Amino acid sequence: MINITLLTAQEEFPLWENEIPGQLVSAEVEEYATGAIGTNEFLRIHQVTEPSLKAYPASKENATGAAVLICPGGGYKILAIDHEGYQIAEWLNSIGISAFVLKYRLPDDRIMKDKSIGPLQDAQKALRTIRKNAEKWGIHPDKIGVMGFSAGGHLAASLSVHYDATVYEHDKTISARPDFSILLYPVVSFQSNITHKGSKNNLLGENPAGKEVAYFSNELHVDNNTPPTLLIHSIDDKAVPIENSLAYLKQLKAFAVPAEMHAFADGGHGYGLGRTGSHTHWSKNAENWLGLTLNTK
Repeated sequence: MINITLLTAQEEFPLWENEIPGQLVSAEVEEYATGAIGTNEFLRIHQVTEPSLKAYPASKENATGAAVLICPGGGYKILAIDHEGYQIAEWLNSIGISAFVLKYRLPDDRIMKDKSIGPLQDAQKALRTIRKNAEKWGIHPDKIGVMGFSAGGHLAASLSVHYDATVYEHDKTISARPDFSILLYPVVSFQSNITHKGSKNNLLGENPAGKEVAYFSNELHVDNNTPPTLLIHSIDDKAVPIENSLAYLKQLKAFAVPAEMHAFADGGHGYGLGRTGSHTHWSKNAENWLGLTLNTK
């Protein structure tokens, strides 16, 4: 096990020190990657069985003491871990924020007793790990947020509303509640009229019970303790309708949770830091929002 006190930039370490909760072992499932960094085909990680965190500490010269847990997207089928993970971590470092890219388990009945909670187990554990070691990493324990893209946005929203759910045995003195959330083109809801069907099916199966659909429709679980949230979405997103973000925003407003949303005319879906068009400004919007949000804590 890696000594956390010795972590350096871009060092990856196992998320779970010992047994992974609810783990099943299958010789049929082995992690592999397709695509490659620096090519036209983005890097995809498949069949994650051993979740991990990759640490990107901010430099001492510009560190703000804040940190962000990053959940890449991929429809709960793959992880788009470069343009929705590593690149985002480097951008956060450039504005003085430490980042941790989460390589979370992808739902699979062959390796999980309950695939619906596997990703949430990993997200809770990751947030608690960062908070537990905040002092060692030069992080303020009350300035740790979560950021998610697409299905990773669903996981980040799930963590934001189900941070206190008992999905594994843990140290109850360490909270998994993010202090803020940034959700980019997120799958928020599993309600059939607005959801992303692939993400829903991969997490819950083809014919989930109504109570499961309701539990993972995150807009239904917003309350006064939901973290302040920034939502980024494009109006022309044909994969995950902007109504997901609008539904979450509506509930944040109802419970007087500080929230902001940027709805861009273009961008479609899955753009990471952007291609060309108005949506490429989201990172500056996020930097401004983070500055205001972190300065009020």
